[in-house]
Amino acid sequence: MATGRGGFAIALLLSTFLLSLAFEASFAADDLIRIGLKKKALDESSLLRARLSEKVGKELMGRRYGSGGGIGSNCGDADIISLKNYMNAQYFGEIRIGTPPQKFTVIFDTGSSNLWVPSSKCYFSIACYFHSKYKSGHSSTYEKNGKPAEIHYGTGSISGFFSQDNVLIGDVIVEKQEFIEATKEPGVTFVAAKFDGILGLGFKEISVGDAVPVWYNMVAQGLIKDPIFSFWFNRNAEEGDGGEIVFGGVDPNHYNGEHVYVPITRKGYWQFNMGDVFVGGESTGFCTGGCAAMADSGTSLIAGPTTVITEINQRIGAAGVVSQECKAVVSQYGQQILDMLMSQTQPSKICSMIGLCTFDGIHGISTGIESVINEKEDVSASLHKDAMCNACEMAVIWMQNQLRQNQTEERILEYINQLCERLPSPMGESSVDCAAIASMPVVSFTIGNKTFELKAEQYILKVGEGAAAQCISGFTALDVPPPLGPLWILGDVFMGIYHTVFDYGKLQVGFAQAV
Repeated sequence: MATGRGGFAIALLLSTFLLSLAFEASFAADDLIRIGLKKKALDESSLLRARLSEKVGKELMGRRYGSGGGIGSNCGDADIISLKNYMNAQYFGEIRIGTPPQKFTVIFDTGSSNLWVPSSKCYFSIACYFHSKYKSGHSSTYEKNGKPAEIHYGTGSISGFFSQDNVLIGDVIVEKQEFIEATKEPGVTFVAAKFDGILGLGFKEISVGDAVPVWYNMVAQGLIKDPIFSFWFNRNAEEGDGGEIVFGGVDPNHYNGEHVYVPITRKGYWQFNMGDVFVGGESTGFCTGGCAAMADSGTSLIAGPTTVITEINQRIGAAGVVSQECKAVVSQYGQQILDMLMSQTQPSKICSMIGLCTFDGIHGISTGIESVINEKEDVSASLHKDAMCNACEMAVIWMQNQLRQNQTEERILEYINQLCERLPSPMGESSVDCAAIASMPVVSFTIGNKTFELKAEQYILKVGEGAAAQCISGFTALDVPPPLGPLWILGDVFMGIYHTVFDYGKLQVGFAQAV
């Protein structure tokens, strides 16, 4: 949940209005403790607040990523945490810290590895006054640590210090858990958040301060049967049951068929290799050779390279921004790029050959990169060069894909020009016409040689009813540079449709149709 070695946990869409809820703890027949949460219906005024926080959340997500067999068929020996669903954009549950236990609402985030909650010593941050605060003096099992901690975000940072105490998760107690007491939470993001803190479920490799993650201690202390955990998200935001996370097993009541497993390729985030992406059954052409992807419970939407998200935007009619640089590339160089592609010129060299990029041996990079450092160079001119290079690189991929579909030259240039008007907004918001949902195409991802489809009603977030309803695309652009990128982030929009298993023992992730 930080830059550098850490990740961060913030849902892309956050909110500010309060929901009334009632806490219930019940013991099921299988001796599992199930913590139930209830909420009242959403009001439409929440959309405006959600959009405000969406802009903040998109900035945070950019900082975050810019720098099968053997699974038990039942969860009788597992630990189950019920989750709460807010607008299909945040899923969170309750934990307790200390003796006697102090209650906190947290996001269970597979994209970070630290546990943090607000501290009672947080005096000068408004956010701390809206959330539960940990009081070390009230806990008989508290142990002082004091090591400073700072986690950076796009709009600021949280800072504080490490402490140690027991953490109650469901009905198991994780002893002597190191966590962060946050003493500063600047910015509107944490004021707006529906959660108090974050419980990271990523690997230790991205843990801030080398703290041992909660999940590692659950395994090491023998608190669960199998070293796996699984997520089920209830995408019906009107229901009180937001879903559940199961530690140590899976709940067969929440998926159909068998999970498709893929191995983890990079420890830190739960990252794996993914195949091609299709829109309406047609390849987008970007991931034909494979792409990196990660399953991330702490991100609300599906984030992917601008090149592909633009194509999705065009097909679903999502609002975008007109890129004059993109249009200039099509107007001035479009025919030249097409001719070079048809003459079998190496695609990765085209933009450097026409002078918009330089070739680094793998692909084109902006000619403006070095000039930004030059104090005599106008910064706006450098940014223009960056945009022209990026537009050219995207145009090459788009044209390649259209040529594979045997489109005419005239049709290709017309289509690319349309895409220049559908580039995702820098703030990440892409509204769509609710009345057009029925005609929107299926978007599908290839994972483990299997196709995972998302229908329009599954990837569009709808707020309100009737004429007052407003709809937002479940796809947002995020360009992660090599070597970590390009990277797809399969957040709650995807995990809400596909039950997800995180297998720490076998270092693999599994997906099955959720029910």
